[in-house]
Amino acid sequence: MCISCRERDFQQNMLRLRCIDGNIEIFNGSGRTFYLCNDCLKDEKKLLRSLMRQCKSGDKEKLMNKLKEIITDDR
Repeated sequence: MCISCRERDFQQNMLRLRCIDGNIEIFNGSGRTFYLCNDCLKDEKKLLRSLMRQCKSGDKEKLMNKLKEIITDDR
C-alpha cells in the first residue's frame, strides 16, 4: 500500500524505500520499509508530506533531493 494515497497494488509495481535516521534509502533487504506508487511520485506536494511523516524529518530539501536521486538511479 502506498503511504501517500493508500492505494493498493502489487509490490513489484511500487517503489520500496526505507528511512534511516531521517534519510531515505532504497530497500536493501533489512529494516522497516514503505512503498510509493508511480502516480504519487509525480505529485510532489502530497508526497513530501507523507515522506516527512514517515521519516520523522522536517528537512524538505534533503528528502526531495534524495528521492529524486533514487528515482533517477532506479530507472
